[in-house]
Amino acid sequence: MRIGILGPLEVRPDGGAPVDVAGARLRALLTLLALDPGAVVPAERLIDGLWEDDVPRGAPNALQSLVSRLRAAIGRDAIESRPGGYRLALPPDAVDARDFEARVRDARRADAPEARSAGLRAALALWRGPALADAAGLRFAEAPAARLDALRRAALEERLAADLALGSHRDLVPELEALAAADPLREPVTALLMRALYASGRQADALARYDEAKRALGEELGVAPSPDLEALYLAVLRQEPSLLPDAPPPGPAAAPARGNLPARLTSFIGRDDDLKRVDELLAASRLVTLTGPGGAGKSRLSLEAAGRARTPEGAWLVELAPVTDPAEVPAAVLGALGLREPPPIAAVPGRPQPHHPADPLDRLVSALADKRLLLLLDNCEHLLDAAARLADAVLARCPGVQVLATSREPLGITGESLWPVEPLELPPPSAGPEEAVAYPSVRLFADRAAAVSPRFAATGDDAGAVVRICRALDGIPLAIELAAARLRALTPAQVASRLDDRFRLLNAGSRTALPRHRTLRAVVEWSWDLLDEPERALWRRLAVFPGGATVGAAEAVCAGPGLARSEVFDALAALADKSLLTVDGDGGDPRYRMLDTIRAYGLERLAEAGEETSAGRAHAEHFARLAEEAEPRLIRADQLVWLRRLSAEHDNISAGLRWAVAAGDAPLALRFCAALGWYWFLHGRLGDGADSLAEILALSGVPDDQVTARALALGAMILFDSQRPGELPASWLEHTQAICSRYERADLHPMLRLAVETVQMYLGGWEHDPGARVGVLIADPDPWVRGLGHFMQGHIAQNFGRVGEIDDAFDRSLAAFRESGDRWGQSFTLTSQAEILGRRGDHRGAVALYEEALRLNGELGGGTTGLLHVHMKLANEMDLAGDRDRAEALLHAALRDTRETAWPEERAALHYQLGELARRSGDAAEARRRLTRADRLTADLPGPSQFRALLLCTCARLDIETGAMDDATARLDEALRCAVRSQDYPVVSHVLAGYAERARTLGDPERAAELLGTADALRGTRDLSLPDVLATETAVRTTLGDTAYETAYTRGTTKTFNDVLKTFNLTPPDPPQAPPANPPPHP
Repeated sequence: MRIGILGPLEVRPDGGAPVDVAGARLRALLTLLALDPGAVVPAERLIDGLWEDDVPRGAPNALQSLVSRLRAAIGRDAIESRPGGYRLALPPDAVDARDFEARVRDARRADAPEARSAGLRAALALWRGPALADAAGLRFAEAPAARLDALRRAALEERLAADLALGSHRDLVPELEALAAADPLREPVTALLMRALYASGRQADALARYDEAKRALGEELGVAPSPDLEALYLAVLRQEPSLLPDAPPPGPAAAPARGNLPARLTSFIGRDDDLKRVDELLAASRLVTLTGPGGAGKSRLSLEAAGRARTPEGAWLVELAPVTDPAEVPAAVLGALGLREPPPIAAVPGRPQPHHPADPLDRLVSALADKRLLLLLDNCEHLLDAAARLADAVLARCPGVQVLATSREPLGITGESLWPVEPLELPPPSAGPEEAVAYPSVRLFADRAAAVSPRFAATGDDAGAVVRICRALDGIPLAIELAAARLRALTPAQVASRLDDRFRLLNAGSRTALPRHRTLRAVVEWSWDLLDEPERALWRRLAVFPGGATVGAAEAVCAGPGLARSEVFDALAALADKSLLTVDGDGGDPRYRMLDTIRAYGLERLAEAGEETSAGRAHAEHFARLAEEAEPRLIRADQLVWLRRLSAEHDNISAGLRWAVAAGDAPLALRFCAALGWYWFLHGRLGDGADSLAEILALSGVPDDQVTARALALGAMILFDSQRPGELPASWLEHTQAICSRYERADLHPMLRLAVETVQMYLGGWEHDPGARVGVLIADPDPWVRGLGHFMQGHIAQNFGRVGEIDDAFDRSLAAFRESGDRWGQSFTLTSQAEILGRRGDHRGAVALYEEALRLNGELGGGTTGLLHVHMKLANEMDLAGDRDRAEALLHAALRDTRETAWPEERAALHYQLGELARRSGDAAEARRRLTRADRLTADLPGPSQFRALLLCTCARLDIETGAMDDATARLDEALRCAVRSQDYPVVSHVLAGYAERARTLGDPERAAELLGTADALRGTRDLSLPDVLATETAVRTTLGDTAYETAYTRGTTKTFNDVLKTFNLTPPDPPQAPPANPPPHP
């Protein structure tokens, strides 16, 4: 095993892939141990290093736990426990920092400059980034990181001095200039640069460098140059011969074996897997092309790969970006190899004259015929044909030469192996600091940010801003580096907030970079300039698709002036080949996507072309038609196909709706709402439509047609099911009714035939039996409408205590939904049937039905509202069936999985059920904690009051069990008010049973029996799913005896809902707070 701390922590078993060590503290622990491999590190030192001033209680145990986790990650044998501490059981050279130090020592002992240079190069190649990067900010890392960095700089300067002694002065000038620009106060670098410039015949430049250094030292530090640098300046001025390197020994002229690759000035981050794959391709193929969008890191990856090549005569970089004439490509390669035009030689009579091919490509091939080297052709996209011809000729006639190319599209010749260089992996939007820094995009930002702002660390609020930056910039390395450079003047949050205008913000790249890499706009504009007009037209019009486009969608929306419909597919393929589009599909309909930066540029060009309105309308109209095509199928057997299709187009559909609203096109916007309402409901996207519907209705030109009525009806349903009925304007329902009244029932859309009756039931209230309205629904020709009608019939029977009607109604409902093929309806009905089984005491049967309901919901994607209540009910039945461990595990998993997505009342329901389980098991403290949490989540929320009644009733039972009778009474009183307000008879019954337990505890068993009778009468039957009620009944019956109990119980069964109101001095309620189609949660 090898451990790397010269950069981000890396653990690599011998011959294996890197091992992930998750968690910042765990990585810091391994870093601390790796600083002293093979030695015992005292536990006290480890604790101080990891926790600094915030040492926890039981720190030794906390440390032991961390060690156990680290062993699980990297292997038990790697960490040994020793008296007083722990030991990393690896030899010193298994840690790259120790290996680096040893290699530097060995290289310094070498007499020959060749050996010193080779040894120091090998040592420096171990660095992958800042030393101890995963312990940055911890005090224990400061001194060793500074020491290692100082040694790295010294080793680099000694390597440069050795290369200078070997006569490589010309090759060293660019590298030394870059180092001097990065640290103008470092005199040893300035001295080496002056020597290299002078040896290259550039005495004036060498003297100018001294002047620049002198000025910088004076301005920054207030000091003069050192005596050594002053002496070197005088030696250059006097042109002393000692400044020139020794002449190379005589021999055949040949290029240096090491090639001309520049030294890297920054760490190489996040491309280990890419580098490994490119190595494998180079081992198997003579032509490898790295493709990808501008700024993706192709050039940097190619340089790293070329630097690892084992070709005997080295790797040679040919930078093609400055070349504009295709005819100059061979000359550029000759120049990079140091092979200039041969000098003219006068003819000598009697002697054969050397033959030099006239064509540059022939000269190049002739020069490389017997070479064994790697040719790196960087940035080929603007010279694609010329680069392809050159590569083909070299590969065909120079068998020892390999070609590695970078281009935004393939060269397209036989034998080419491609490796797409994709953007760096992105963290999820919700990633915390520890999770975020594990992603290469964030590590790159942090590394480059630290270079310009040494105190920067991706922690706290900054981590969230960095995640937003990296995601907004698509993980493109160049864009991330440009953003990090802005930390000289801005905070990460300020950078993130300004990325809406990314091209203006990211306009200050390195002065030494290629012009087209200095700003984000220049990177993208380079690609634009290489396109023909149809490709440009497609790019700018395709930018209106935030969710990518299928071929059909692109043809429908993007065809127009300058781009015929028949040309769209070829233009899509061309943009994909040029790395401007990514393609995914996994065997389905391919989807073409743009990175956000590419799309933002396209939108700018769209506006310049005056096509914003036409493209936006074409896009919105297309996706409105798609939604309308999907809508009737969402309640049929093929609903899964259409749900997946709508989900795939969710971003485009949302954009189309937003465009219609912004354009003031009310009819188009309402078409979206009417067609998508049920999709929003099924996938739990309740906020997508309800919030915009009021805005749409305020626009001018709202039509009085069935589209508007459907939008209003579905909007009302969404407000109910998002627990926001108080926001429902009465005019919505009235308007729906008014529109529908102008049509024959048979001519109404099925959703409106349902809405007409349910709205009337809502407006009429539960105090009137709405059986006539339900009768219309169960006679409907559409099986889905009939299914809902029978479903309502079952709940009405349940609510009014007509027990004999319940089973038949739900059986018919399930049959109708199965006929329609709708999984939601089947799941909804099975949930109600499971509830009925539970009340009858068949808890295992209830569990089976709940699990089947969840399975069907899972096929839909598991996003429908009320799903967490099903988990709650299932857990309750599991507990009653004797499987408490499984019930608790289910509830904890539901809480964990919905931490970021659930409504407050849904999470409250889960806490409520966990509190119930704790109370039943006798853990009053845990029960109180959970119930208090549920109470806080729902205390100030509007909406249906059934759950509030159940919660207060359970809290009252806990008060009774702990002797707090006054609190219990107050809670029961409030619970009954909530239950009565909901007009949900089973919930009223549940609260009355709570009053019965209070009466029993206070010594009034007869009153308790009477209340139990009233509770069962309102419910229509005894509820065997409530163990508390059964326990109360048993205790009261034991106290009174069977005869007295039955007398009091029977007296209670004669009481009606209105009798309850009179008994407890309550006023009749307003109309119900929840529609009949959405029954309240029940414990």
